[in-house]
Amino acid sequence: MALQKNLESFMSKIITTGINGLVGSKFKQLFSSQYEIINLGLDEATPTDITNLANVEAIVAQNSDAIAVVHLAAYTDVNGAFAQTDDQNGLAYQVNVLGTQNIVATARNYHKYLIAVSTAYVFDGAKETPYTETDPPRAIEWYGQTKLLAEESIISAPDLKSSILRIDQPFQNETAAKQDTLHRIITGLEANTLYPQFTDHYFGPTYLDDFAKIIDFFLRKQLTGIYHCSSGESWTDYDFARLIARKYNFDPDLVQKGSLEKYLATTNRPYQVNTALNIDKLKSVLDFDLTPIDVAIKGL
Repeated sequence: MALQKNLESFMSKIITTGINGLVGSKFKQLFSSQYEIINLGLDEATPTDITNLANVEAIVAQNSDAIAVVHLAAYTDVNGAFAQTDDQNGLAYQVNVLGTQNIVATARNYHKYLIAVSTAYVFDGAKETPYTETDPPRAIEWYGQTKLLAEESIISAPDLKSSILRIDQPFQNETAAKQDTLHRIITGLEANTLYPQFTDHYFGPTYLDDFAKIIDFFLRKQLTGIYHCSSGESWTDYDFARLIARKYNFDPDLVQKGSLEKYLATTNRPYQVNTALNIDKLKSVLDFDLTPIDVAIKGL
């Protein structure tokens, strides 16, 4: 017990939200021996609702020695968010906007460095090349709009030291409670139910092992501003699925070609053609190399 307390005394304390989610659980797995993590969440022994400002302030006040707040919690169901469009009482707005506003207000009041994870969905997807941090955001559906409002609440907060880390389509090799883009494709290949994959849609996969290290880097350096933190690569759904098929010893020809243009004719939900992110700004400061996607996907 004494050894455990001595070890904790050398660990930096951080306050997090969403540490048990897809992104947070990877950070917790890789860095729980380096950080004492105090998580704000409804699934904790002491439940904390981030949409309740008093709840958030109480925990932060009790942990005034924390070096930073890492805000990972988000409502990320894009289709679910679309069904809530313009509903400020819906979960998407409550968690993504109101929850972030409460985290921002508390981090500012208690002088905490804030790291907030955002998304490529703040862009309209019309650009033909990967988006840079200087490209003006223009969200075209409710999920992206709520995340953009969250970003704006961070940027506009006076005297707040903060960074916004944008990612796109996160994945890891391990299975998790929430299925990521890699495991959705594996499941479809295993059951021979994989829907046709778009050849005219582009995205930038984010390898979570690398992104966890990026969060640690920002905690160590406390840089400020907006940074794109995906792999920096651009993939079509079709090419990405064929890569996974090869890695997991499936016949790549099981992956059929699909068309986003044709799909858009069947749905009212807006859909970005391109969410790939340019990461030159990140690479100019990072102290380690990112893993290429074809290496990151371990396969069998």
